Amino acid sequence: MAVTNLTITSLAASEFQDTSNANSSVSVKGSAGTLYVVSVDNTANAAASYVKLYDTAGAVVVGTTVPDWVFKITALVAQPIVFVPGIAFANGLAVCTVTAGGTAGSTSPSSAVIVRIVYT
Repeated sequence: MAVTNLTITSLAASEFQDTSNANSSVSVKGSAGTLYVVSVDNTANAAASYVKLYDTAGAVVVGTTVPDWVFKITALVAQPIVFVPGIAFANGLAVCTVTAGGTAGSTSPSSAVIVRIVYT
């Protein structure tokens, strides 16, 4: 997994990128902020993947902790999800990608899923 965070100076925003997001929760930001874009590349998988976002700065137990947002990404596609004017999160933001929606899904996709998140 390769995780990077970039500062987008002209937008006063940051971009998080994980080139192999899977069933381990990854912290995007450890404090309150605003979510603007979630872009998911699921082109390497022949099955749908589910991106789960958690409004927390604490530990996430994937498959047990209830996600705040779940997005189904169809097989073999790259999908941007844009929030205008943005969605506030109060505590922090964490992300994981699994093969089933809802709370209980906890299995990693068979191939790499690239997740990019733009936030402040």
